[in-house]
Amino acid sequence: MMEKVQRFGGAMFTPVLLFSFSGIMVALCIIFKNPMLVGSIATEGTAWYSIWSVVESGAWTVFNQMELLFVIGLPIGLAKKASARAVMEAFVVYITCNYFISTMLGFYSGFFGVDFSADPGGASGLKMIAGIKTLDTGIIGAILISAVVVYLHNRFFDKKLPDFLGIYQGSSFVVIISFFVMLPIAFLICLIWPKIQLAISSLQGFLAGAGIFGVWLYTFLERILIPTGLHHFIYAPFAFGPAVVEEGIARYWMTHLQEFARSEQPLKQLFPEGGFALHGNSKIFASPGIAAAFYFTARSENRKKVLTILIPATLTAVLAGITEPLEFTFLFISPPLFAVHSFLAATMAAIMYGFGVVGDIGGGFIDLFVKVWILLFQNHKGMIFTQLVIGLAFTGIYFVVFRYLILKFDIATMGREENTDAVKLYTKKDYKEKERKTSKTEIENVYENQAAVYLEGFGGADNIEKVTNCATRLRITVKNEMLVLEDTIFKEGGAHGVVRNGNAFQVIVGLDVPQVREQFERLLEIEQ
Repeated sequence: MMEKVQRFGGAMFTPVLLFSFSGIMVALCIIFKNPMLVGSIATEGTAWYSIWSVVESGAWTVFNQMELLFVIGLPIGLAKKASARAVMEAFVVYITCNYFISTMLGFYSGFFGVDFSADPGGASGLKMIAGIKTLDTGIIGAILISAVVVYLHNRFFDKKLPDFLGIYQGSSFVVIISFFVMLPIAFLICLIWPKIQLAISSLQGFLAGAGIFGVWLYTFLERILIPTGLHHFIYAPFAFGPAVVEEGIARYWMTHLQEFARSEQPLKQLFPEGGFALHGNSKIFASPGIAAAFYFTARSENRKKVLTILIPATLTAVLAGITEPLEFTFLFISPPLFAVHSFLAATMAAIMYGFGVVGDIGGGFIDLFVKVWILLFQNHKGMIFTQLVIGLAFTGIYFVVFRYLILKFDIATMGREENTDAVKLYTKKDYKEKERKTSKTEIENVYENQAAVYLEGFGGADNIEKVTNCATRLRITVKNEMLVLEDTIFKEGGAHGVVRNGNAFQVIVGLDVPQVREQFERLLEIEQ
């Protein structure tokens, strides 16, 4: 069950990767359309203003079509076969279900307790999705329907029908079954979802009023659950769902960013819900402190090698907000260190919130600089300086605490091992010199090299049952876990660590995981 939950959480992250770039582009467009920042050239009606308005309209795509992105993204990660066809099936069935909901509400809105004559948006509980006026089920409805379709796809896509019905095999058969399954599901959504909307509204008020402790608890859970992959279930309802604000913090922040920038009221008064998106501060400010502690506790003869690992890992964490390559360098060596990290990250977010720091600060420094600091500096520079001072103070706290714990308990973090090869960086040449051959063709690039090492580490193609991935992890289910080799083999292939849970494994690859998975599956086809 845990393995299925982890795969589900990882699949949800597929569309999430698109939001960072889109958010940056929306913020840049707002900046370039602001006369206070770029001058009279940005006045409404000028060619400059019109051009950036065109760019901005495209940048809003992922925010405006969030539900469709999750409908499409889930099958990519969860379909066991023909994932491209599963995407098409999920999209068609999701649109079909919304047509069912729209028509049911049109005829029986009184029975369901919905004012279907109201305009979509706001407190109406309605939304226009792909041109359909329907209930606003957000990403929850999108994920539910897509998950049902993926289940039906995995079960019935390969179903052999009699020859005279062959035209209805494959995707057609899945859509046919889903069509009839969606009728009762649409009815239940119409019946139940309006009541859930009322409950969500109450939950938003409770969480928004939870104050500093609520922010601390949210941030702690978001960090501590990273090793399990379940952290997706913590932040997704806040960032992209209605946990604290309608349509999620990410969209709400971008929609109201210009309003926030122009106001001289404290930002915490304008957007108190923004306290539930401060977890990015630990990525920006904690990572350098942790890296410095690793460097200064490493053996002197190993420090140059340690530095070659720490610099790219730390820059990835600080700039892009992807911390797993850094965090997993010490997680498997000393889980208590990761628990300390989670505690400090939550404490930093809570203190910042207590001093008035809020906003969509869930990513790295690039996101922070473009989406927060530039636009807010004129009227909210006090908050920005407060965030910077507290953040840098915690950089020092992280360094002192981690250095003390590493030395006090003699934790074997990178560079402290007697075997200097433990911090060796493996190159393409190293891979090609290995005698472990898992492909009948010559390995030609670094992604193939990694995939080849991992495939052998898992006991070869015959031992592989399922292959998926999330943002930074290659998720593998094997038939016999006893055939899986030790973690050092995977680290030789560039992995930052391996999570083991029975026959379910997660290889911490990094941001290259989509390319590695593609080569891994190609090698599987060759071997099989």
